[in-house]
Amino acid sequence: MNKKVEYVKGQLNCAESIIASFNKNNGTTIPVALGSGMGTGATIGSLCGAVNAAVLVIGFLKGRETYLEENRARALSNELLKDIKEKYNSELCVDLKKSGTSCQEIVEYTYEKLEEILKEK
Repeated sequence: MNKKVEYVKGQLNCAESIIASFNKNNGTTIPVALGSGMGTGATIGSLCGAVNAAVLVIGFLKGRETYLEENRARALSNELLKDIKEKYNSELCVDLKKSGTSCQEIVEYTYEKLEEILKEK
């Protein structure tokens, strides 16, 4: 188990786990509640909650406030999504579950990639 990220089924959902772990490891205060509606692919098997929350963290840290600023979050989010899709052939919760990918695995992998992407840029 990746000691930097904690996912325990029945406690925080995958998205909340990404945000809570990121806060704990990096001293940020991103509201964990932002991930509450993202679990199970926004409840319908869509974009994996862990991936969605990682994109949210990227936007929080690298996003812009006006159209006059460069949108750094977009390129970093794209990098994350491409990596997830390359490894798992999908970024959708329903597909990940069908392929046998556990929530624990996708949370750990996504968190690791999030940290890598943010350290690079």
